[in-house]
Amino acid sequence: MPKHVDYYVSLNSPWAYLGSRRFEAIAQKHKADVTIWPVDFGSVFAVSGGLPLPKRAPQRQAYRMMELKRWRAHLGVKLTLEPKFFPANEGPAARCVIALREQGRMGDAIALAHAVLAALWAEEKDTGDPATLKAIIAGCGLDAEAVMKAGEAPEMAAKRETYTKHAIDHGVFGAPSYVIDGEIFWGQDRLDFVDRKLAT
Repeated sequence: MPKHVDYYVSLNSPWAYLGSRRFEAIAQKHKADVTIWPVDFGSVFAVSGGLPLPKRAPQRQAYRMMELKRWRAHLGVKLTLEPKFFPANEGPAARCVIALREQGRMGDAIALAHAVLAALWAEEKDTGDPATLKAIIAGCGLDAEAVMKAGEAPEMAAKRETYTKHAIDHGVFGAPSYVIDGEIFWGQDRLDFVDRKLAT
């Protein structure tokens, strides 16, 4: 029986971006079934002791930057340390990802989420801008008009609130988080453990 992974993401997270392709490869290797949860981590932080980046202590902000440099070099991926449009308004993109998920198009939803992350962190695009988002969707080979329209439906915003509550209720507190059989793996630096878990 294939393993299932609940995949909690923020479309503003550099860590989700850094882990995106590796997670895809691991899930594919183990033929794991993946459900993506685009979550409002601002609301998660408010109840779990986390702080948005500008409110973190200078030491923590400095260490975050050091770690981004380390992981960029280690993985050999393109990453802008301080992208022009970070933090982007992730709501519109998240709602489009949710719309695809709700249509049962999980692969498309994950592909779009990862394309949005790459656009923000590797290409310095304003992923909260409607025209830019539309181009990103089209770049995934999807019907941009239809996806944008579906994402604008009021129920998609309500779904995001529901997803966020679900994350909180299940102990998720940071992005990315990968949950397998109730076990949380927080951060792209835990992907080796995700790989091992899926192998069992």
